[in-house]
This record gives sequence, C-alpha cells and structure tokens, in this order.
Amino acid sequence: MRRISRLHAIGLFVLTFCQSPALAQGPPPPLTPLPPPPQPAGNPVTTLKAALGKTLFWDEQLSSTRTVACGSCHQPAAGGSDPRAKVQSAHALNPGKDGILGSADDVIGSPGVVQNDASGAMVWSASFGLGLQSTPRHAPSMINAAYAPLLFWDGRASGMFTDPISGATVLPAGGALESQAAGPPASSVEMGHIARDWNDVASRVQNATPLALSLTIPAALTSYIASRGYADLFQEAFGSPGVTASRILMAIASYERTLFSTQTPFDSLIAGTTQLRPDENAGFQLFGQLPCARCHGGALMSDNAFHYIGVRPASEDSGRAIVTHSAADYGSFRTPSLRNVAQRGVFMHNGRFTSLADVIDFYSRGGDFNAPNKDPNIVPLNLNPTQKAQLLAFLGRPLTDPRVSGSLAPFDRPSLFSEGGLVPQVMFGGIAGASGAPPQPVALEPAIGGNPRFTLGVFGATGGADAVLVVDDTIPSTAAGIPASGSFARSALTLQGSGASGGYGSVTLAIPDDPTLYGHTLYARWYVADPAALGGVAASAPVRIEVFGAHGAGAGTATVPPAALTGGARLYGSQPNPFRTSALVRFDLPLPTRVSLAVYDVSGRVQRHLYVQSAAVAGAYAIPWDGRDDAGRAVAAGIYFYRLETSRETRTARAVRIP
Repeated sequence: MRRISRLHAIGLFVLTFCQSPALAQGPPPPLTPLPPPPQPAGNPVTTLKAALGKTLFWDEQLSSTRTVACGSCHQPAAGGSDPRAKVQSAHALNPGKDGILGSADDVIGSPGVVQNDASGAMVWSASFGLGLQSTPRHAPSMINAAYAPLLFWDGRASGMFTDPISGATVLPAGGALESQAAGPPASSVEMGHIARDWNDVASRVQNATPLALSLTIPAALTSYIASRGYADLFQEAFGSPGVTASRILMAIASYERTLFSTQTPFDSLIAGTTQLRPDENAGFQLFGQLPCARCHGGALMSDNAFHYIGVRPASEDSGRAIVTHSAADYGSFRTPSLRNVAQRGVFMHNGRFTSLADVIDFYSRGGDFNAPNKDPNIVPLNLNPTQKAQLLAFLGRPLTDPRVSGSLAPFDRPSLFSEGGLVPQVMFGGIAGASGAPPQPVALEPAIGGNPRFTLGVFGATGGADAVLVVDDTIPSTAAGIPASGSFARSALTLQGSGASGGYGSVTLAIPDDPTLYGHTLYARWYVADPAALGGVAASAPVRIEVFGAHGAGAGTATVPPAALTGGARLYGSQPNPFRTSALVRFDLPLPTRVSLAVYDVSGRVQRHLYVQSAAVAGAYAIPWDGRDDAGRAVAAGIYFYRLETSRETRTARAVRIP
C-alpha cells in the first residue's frame, strides 16, 4: 500500500510539472533518476582534465589581486552558492540600480576585488570606495549547473563556446559551462583588474605554483599535483604543451561536470529504496499539487527556463531581456535547481530572502510585484502554517546530498587564503586627522614570496595631502612624526580625492621570493600630512603582515609581540561622511558576542538603535542608517556618534549629517 502511495505521489509530481494538456492525459510517466550531465563532444570529461579543473577552480592566483577564486563564490557546503553573501556582511552589499546603499533595491551579491588597474594600484569606486566590490546579482550554485543549456541568471552564457582571445568557435554546442567560466576572471568586479583580458589570465596561470595559497589540499589532489607546475599538468591533461585560455576554461568546465548531486533521499525515493518522513512526504505531495513543480519539476527540480515572478520590479534588473531584447523576458531569471537548496544562505537573484521560510511566504502571497509578463503560475496560494512547515520539511533533508553538506568527494575542496590567518591584520590605534578619525588602511592581498604586486591602500584621509607608507620589522611609531626610513619599504605619494575624508591612494610592493623571509612579520602604517592632526600628521592603525611561502611555508613561525595581537571589535567611520540621505556603518567582531550599535546626538541621547543582537557571530558587518530616528523621523543636520557596545568593550565613531 505504501508503494502505491509513493508511486502516486511521484506521478502527481510529474503530472503537475507537465505544461501541455496533451501530456497531462493518461497515466503520468515515472520520475526517472537524474543521469550524469551531458558532455560536449569537443570536451569530454577525463579524470586528468577534471583534476586540473578542480585545481584551477580553487586557485585564488587566477585573480588579479590573488584574493578570489571561482570557489570563493561557489562553495559546496553552502549548496554551491556563496556563504559570504549575508544581509549584514560588510562586503556583500551592492547598492543596486539607484546606487544608494540602504535603499529597497540593494542586492546581496558576492564580494569580489577592490577596483584595481593592471599595475596593481587601487582605483576608487563610486559605490565601494577602496572596499571589496560586490556583484550585482547573487551567485547561483555551480552544483548541477552542467545540466543547464544556458548559464548565468540571464542565460547569456550559451552552448556555443568561443575562445575568449581569438573569438574562434571551440565548441559549437553544449559548452555553456565553458562560456560561463570565461566571465569572472576578466571581470574588474569579480576577479580581474580594469581592462583585463585572457592573455593576462593565461600568463598568470602559466607562471603560478598550483594552489600555492592553499594551506590544506585534499589528499587526492595533492597526489595529483605532486609538486608539478601548471605547464606539466596541462600537457598531461590535454596531451600537448600549452597553457591557453580555452584549455583553462575546458578544464574548469570538466571539473564542474563532476559536481552533480544524485545521492539525496529524494533520489532514493525515485529508486524506490526509501520512504520520506511523514512531514516530508506531506510536503512532497503538496509541492506536486501546487504550481511549484511547474518550474521546479522533474528529477533536476528545474525547467532551466526563465520567468518573471515578482521578486522586485523588472525595471531594477532587466534579466533575460538584456540578452533577448524581448518584452516577454523583461525581469525574467533562470529557474535554479532546488537540490541542496537548504544549504544556501540567501535566495533569489538579488539575495532578497534569507531563509526558505521567507521564500515560501513569498510564493504563498503570490509574489510582491506585478508586470504584464509575470508568470501565470505565481498566484496567491494562501498556505496555512501547517502547509508551510510541510513544504519546508520537503525542501530540507530530502533534497540534500550528504556529500554536498559534508564537503565530501567530489565536493571536497582546498582551503582559501582569504579565509585563513595569513590575511594581513589591521590592528588598533592611529592619530585622527581632519575627518575626526585616523586614515583607514586597506590590506587584503597575500604576502607570499614572489608576489610582484602586493598592494596596500589607504582612504579616509585629507584629499591631495602628502602621504607616506612605512613598512618595518617593528610597529612604526607615531611618537615623532613620520619615520625617516622603514626596514622593508618607505614610499611617498600624493593622495587623490578631495575634502577632509576623501583622500585615498595605494602603494604596490614586490615580496621577494626569499625563503629566509618566510614566517617573518612586518608592520605597515600610513602617515598623512594634516594640520588638523596632533603634531600635524595623521596616522593609520598599523597592519600586521606575515610573509610566507607556497602552501604556507614558514607560516606561524614568527614571534609576535603580545601588544600586536591585543584589541577587539573594530568600528569604522561611516561611508560617506558627511552624508545627506543615508550612510553605511561598518564594524568587525573578532569573536561571537552580544552587540548593540546605536546612534547618539551630541547631548548623548539615543536617536536610533541600528543593530541589537544577544549573540552575534564573528565577522564583518555593514549596517545602513537612513538618517531617521527610532520613530521614523528624519534627524536634523549636525554631528552624531555611532556607539558599538559588545560584551567586552565600547567603540565610538563620528558622523556628520548635512542638509
């Protein structure tokens, strides 16, 4: 009896998925297991090509700044999406079409690179300053992406793959993965520098030590690389010498074709070898009865088509219409597969929803915006709490592959430099200048031996002022003006920008490939001529930099002065400052803690509680303030203070609102 019930549920699921009335007549076809994804004839998957692609996919050296890999935005444990994409993340917010952070069209995207040029110099971004840029759409999952004939949210990566340098057709069909992979390394937001081309990417790969920035690498991948260089790996994988753009992309695509998840309880249900739990089964049947399965049907749980569903007005992002120029596609986006969906942190193309419960509520009310081309299946469902809970149960465990959630092969991965302890650390201290705060240092890149472009930046200082970067074996002093020398480097420049806080600049240094430096700790500090500062010189907090070799050689061997590791939460000046309509307040929490961020006027009265959590997780936060108090009234122009209170300390920063 249970077997009949299960087959009936599966049949109902497939029947609801069928669009054509003719197909809906008679007994529905059985729901068949998900087969391995298709492979283009010109790029069949081989073990060696897939291993090379996995190495490239997780190698941050492909990016201009050596800080972003393909895997930075696509991590298996997050369901193939970006775990850094969080509503309160300091680096994930994109201001959307209106260019204003904190407004309704903001997007939770993926952190990329600081805007930079071919020399490594940091370039000011109107939206992000010298901070990490964020993509204008949330990163979709790379798991099961190999089944899609078109990729990206708008489908602009087609099956015809052309060489990104010559433009010659490499794969006439079936190459959407190759086409998609060509985008991020050349994007000045995601991984590249301004006007970067694939000649630069291929040259970088040719000369890099594979996964040199990874401290831990899966054993199978370590055995595969076996201390060889990329040139040897490419010759082995392709049968002839040459590290080319097309080969890089074909290898990455080959790896992605191994990332299909077919070991979920749902797959066992299809095979007839398991039962779902009662609430999961109820959700499964409800899913088939509702319009859900018309787009998310079949074993893949996606029709790979494009729909406008009313997440936001289509005018904010034209979606598929950018490619087709058709009004029917205005604001339409590709249907994502629901496999492993519970592992993801945010949902929809703009990351608008932060839980599956939010997504279910959205569909229950029939979307939030209307348009002539809105999908007719998006109608109010008026689900009751029990039905919502049942759908949530079905979308969880039944659709989650334990290899994905546990990062088990083939979903295991190397570690990333950007998530480890070798990222330069901004410490505490400094001397405030005319802006009311010390200049803010920017230090994100790896100080790996042989890095010819290690860039340190500064912002929040006086525009047009003379500035000096000092890098020394000890923390550069602020006691007697600007040091005359630095044991590692001393570089002078004139800051760009204008105003008391609009000055910015950067210096690019070469890290010698010298093993005697591995494990050596350096300290950098910026000094800016500023008559408003104590002694006429504003100074940034120091930055701690540890030099290391490939795969972390020498890391952790340095002796660190106790004073260098003291400190706690960091609170940064608002951006912009001064501001008229809205400002963004950033702070870092090194440890989980109770936290309260509030705005006070000059008399000490609370104007707005911006963020209050009894147990906030460690990380970087960005909180927008729209210039209103807790009652929703616009505050007057004047001076205000942000106060960050944690379980351990209190930090304060100043902001000025102008008319």
